Amino acid sequence: MDERFSRRGVRLLLKRDDLIHPELIGNKWRKLAPNLVAAAGRTVVTFGGAYSNHLRATAAAGQLLGLSTVGVVRGQELADREPNPALARCAADGMRLHFVDRSTYRRKTEPETLAAVLRAAGAEDAYVVPEGGSNALAVRGCLALGEELRGRADVVAVACGTGGTLAGLAAGLGPGQRALGVPVLKGGFLGGDVRALQGKAFGGPRGEWWLDERFHFGGYARTAPELDAFAEDFEERHGQRYGVAVERLYVAKLLYGVVCLAEEGAFARGTTVAAVVTGAPFAG
Repeated sequence: MDERFSRRGVRLLLKRDDLIHPELIGNKWRKLAPNLVAAAGRTVVTFGGAYSNHLRATAAAGQLLGLSTVGVVRGQELADREPNPALARCAADGMRLHFVDRSTYRRKTEPETLAAVLRAAGAEDAYVVPEGGSNALAVRGCLALGEELRGRADVVAVACGTGGTLAGLAAGLGPGQRALGVPVLKGGFLGGDVRALQGKAFGGPRGEWWLDERFHFGGYARTAPELDAFAEDFEERHGQRYGVAVERLYVAKLLYGVVCLAEEGAFARGTTVAAVVTGAPFAG
């Protein structure tokens, strides 16, 4: 029970995808699983920044399943620095880290650039998973998330990085249900990306969804005292009873956005909102 919702006649549910697996948490596993099947034992190469949850999940999957993994990391300058806890965990899980300059990283989807990066990483025959893990297979992997919530909520809200989870979630929901995406990156590009991902996965648009792009707090891995205070307050309200620890990169921004929308009257009285908890705080 949260009075910020109950006093407006709105019910808040938490979809605890963070409990799927201690290492392969939530949407990361949903997106990775079909890609790992497609890899068929080959080395898996993927991409991310210094704090990428996706890199960490891919490395963990490689260790658990006996797959070789390579992480292409944005920022050549990081190669000469002590790795942060996220990258150190990737390396500990057996992921080989290959650092590239930011210009090369921006061009990583261009065929010539990708081929050069794979050669430099010694992984020319690898199976490539895109940054954030979002491709057609990943979107179809997230279809089950929506199907699991059919008939349980009117609105299902999820934090968005690359848009694959939202694309699959919306497609899996039933009639009359809507999906809300809360982007954690700024730039206003995500709507087009979600439409493109649904086109690749399903051949066209599926489900009802919309974005609210006000709650990124400056972009990925950016925060603010207001957001930290909100997350701490949410944990105090619900942590002891439900065991909720609010992950800051995605989940805090999602919950902050959902609370703001409730306080603005965006949800009609009688609405049930399910917020998908896609991650947990990094334990090191």
